[in-house]
Amino acid sequence: MAIQDTARMVSERIKDTEINPYEMMLQQLDLVREYTTIPDGIWQILRNPERTLEVSVPITRDDGGIEVFTGYRVQHSSARGPCKGGIRFHPGVTVEEVKALAGWMTWKCAVVNIPYGGGKGGISCDPSCFTRSELERITRRYTTMIYPLIGTRRDIPAPDVNTNAQVMNWIVDTVQFLSGESTPGVVTGKSIEIGGALGRHEATGRGVMFITLGVLQRLGIDVAETRIAVQGFGNVGSIASRLLGEAGAKIVAISDVSGAYHCPTGFDIDLVLDYVKQSPGHLLAGLPHSGMEEISNDELLALDVDVLIPAALEAQIAARNAEDIRARVIVEGANGPTTPEADLILGEKGTTVVPDILANAGGVVCSYFEWVQNIQCFPWEEKETDQRLGRILQRALREVWTLAEEREISLRLAAFILGVERVATAIQLRGVFP
Repeated sequence: MAIQDTARMVSERIKDTEINPYEMMLQQLDLVREYTTIPDGIWQILRNPERTLEVSVPITRDDGGIEVFTGYRVQHSSARGPCKGGIRFHPGVTVEEVKALAGWMTWKCAVVNIPYGGGKGGISCDPSCFTRSELERITRRYTTMIYPLIGTRRDIPAPDVNTNAQVMNWIVDTVQFLSGESTPGVVTGKSIEIGGALGRHEATGRGVMFITLGVLQRLGIDVAETRIAVQGFGNVGSIASRLLGEAGAKIVAISDVSGAYHCPTGFDIDLVLDYVKQSPGHLLAGLPHSGMEEISNDELLALDVDVLIPAALEAQIAARNAEDIRARVIVEGANGPTTPEADLILGEKGTTVVPDILANAGGVVCSYFEWVQNIQCFPWEEKETDQRLGRILQRALREVWTLAEEREISLRLAAFILGVERVATAIQLRGVFP
């Protein structure tokens, strides 16, 4: 069966229904199967997370009231090393989302060939409704509840949506209190002062920059003539915008939860960053910029640009809007921003889609660097981190691009084949216990 026919078949399962991220991840995985010789039993292992933990997270609010939230930690695979993956605080967090993100982390770590498996965590809550002290309490209680699963050699969390270095610092301190040991390597993305890695904050956005420049070079597109739209001006989108702007590209559209904005002559990204630092909620709303117009999110995605970087949340490019996409290249800064059905439509249009498990892997690569430095008690300079990151991502892009050309398949399928086969090989070499 041709890949297009398989894609149509699996995409029909979610057509006209609410998109389930875990089903989306499994459908992407199913597309790989006919391109491998992985035995059925191993395939079933790949499709199922090793552990799924749901926890109750009660906290006392500042007004004395008690509120209970639901948290999750999923370990998808430890076949190639400890589980690795971020923790997000977001009202849309569900167990299905966390399972999907943990699976994507497994393939991501394997594609860039670092010795980790995939994990992910989250709490279903709106962090904007908490004071700092309430955020600390919810973080520490959640850490206590997932403590049996995490550890330097077991499962290493990191920042994700609406979490940051301070949240990681609270996790480190809580684990140290519970264990009685100094274990800075239990999380990555910490503050530099307590074991964080220089360059970690910028790593995911820098990785998007490395991958984007590598793809432009392979397609023969001049960076200086490149127009880029960035959906999601958070950590990843803002840093990728700054670095790509410094490389000579023109950032013509940006967005966040407060709105989307288009500036055909290109944004002054330094001006935008300065504004966001001091704006209410660190949002783009109210941005003073000449030549700018406010547009809708759908209009941003459909702009006539060379590169579109979706760096927000999952399933932003779906069947309903994929036909409207005019970008020649899509570089997925977010996890799972493109549904399988949209992938099919974009493929038929000839759009080059660089999948999330390659495009946004810079964060987990640098997390690996931080973890290694913590274990060895030997920190590196930021320049060394950036150089190592560039080498690993350029190698991974080269391997994925070569496989895609050899088999005449999409970059996503090539990346999944590489990642899935590496994990399957590890499982087969280790054997199935008992």
